[in-house]
Amino acid sequence: MTANEEQEMELEALRSIYEGDDCFKELSSVSFQFRIGDHDESKSFLLDVSWPETYPETAPHLSLDAFFNNRISPENKQFITSKLQEQVEVNLGTSMMYTLFEWAKENQEMLMENHQPVMSAVTLTSNTDTNSPVSVTKKKEKKEQLTKAQKRKMIGRTDNKGELPRGWNWVDVIKHVSILRHIRCMNSSLIYFHTSFDSYI
Repeated sequence: MTANEEQEMELEALRSIYEGDDCFKELSSVSFQFRIGDHDESKSFLLDVSWPETYPETAPHLSLDAFFNNRISPENKQFITSKLQEQVEVNLGTSMMYTLFEWAKENQEMLMENHQPVMSAVTLTSNTDTNSPVSVTKKKEKKEQLTKAQKRKMIGRTDNKGELPRGWNWVDVIKHVSILRHIRCMNSSLIYFHTSFDSYI
């Protein structure tokens, strides 16, 4: 059996075993992610695995470089990778993904026993001595959104001289002009109708 045939068979097996499991993610036909532990668990980690062309005769590439693992120290990542590599060496030449994933799940406590969460730069700056002078930037205040009624009320207010601002009643002027135009059109229609009716009689 060729390496590609073995890879296809293992891929089908992985798909059927981990179907619907949110811990397993197939990135491509030769690249996978497997999460050991729950999302909110502090000792969980994400294992990236990719197969070379000659897998399973050659070892798969294992990586813990995913962003999910940014809180794990480099020393602990190295420890986890070395323990997983030992399991790879034991199973070399056979389809080993299921065995590797299940071994990692069963030994999660041992793999993460020395885990001390790495503090990010944001956490470090927030935990610094409070006596040191730190410039605090204020957030921009969000402009208050006014309703139409509130806007009308604001318009009714006068300026510091007691005068209404220029153009304060332009809406009323336009409304008045449009009503007058409508009335004139109606009057001219009525006058035309009345004169044509009188001439008919």
